[in-house]
Amino acid sequence: MQPASPFRTPAQKEAERAAKRDAVLRAAVRMFNERGFHATSLDDVAASLGISKRTIYHYLANKDQVLLECITIGLQQLLEAAEQARSEPGDGRHRLTRFLCRYAEINMDDFGRCVIRTGSEALSPESMPRYRELKRQIDGAMRALIEQAVADGSIAPVDVKMAAFTLAGALNWPARWHDPEGELPAEAVAQMLVDILAKGLDPRS
Repeated sequence: MQPASPFRTPAQKEAERAAKRDAVLRAAVRMFNERGFHATSLDDVAASLGISKRTIYHYLANKDQVLLECITIGLQQLLEAAEQARSEPGDGRHRLTRFLCRYAEINMDDFGRCVIRTGSEALSPESMPRYRELKRQIDGAMRALIEQAVADGSIAPVDVKMAAFTLAGALNWPARWHDPEGELPAEAVAQMLVDILAKGLDPRS
């Protein structure tokens, strides 16, 4: 049997690169959330990881790309949550509330929190089209779930656009006030919020 090669395979190199890039993004997003985007430099991010700023440039071009990647991850998590909710068994109300719970949980996690706390204002003009397209898809996914629940009678008829705005607004706000170190975990907070909101969706007899 041939001895194992001391050299990494292309797949191993790519996995290592992805892991290091992910570490940079996670360090950056936590600093953005704690200090604010403008108060955080790539030197700060590099120092927290024990590397040089030049090393970060092996994985990400500049601070704006770091922010765009962090926000993109948060928004893609919401899209994945919508896709998972669509595959849930049960009626439209159940699928909608499952999505809303995950929506709130994601917004209380690092990348979702960055979407809300930093927002689009800090993005460069070049990054805005990507951000707007992802937001459009998320809004469309929420509206579709609301429409399906109305159609099967599991929630009362509502103005779908206004309902989506109301739900998103209510479930974005915990990103600003929820304390990850507090008594209630994000999952419990999300469930409580959605329970309160869902009572307003009960069909009227």
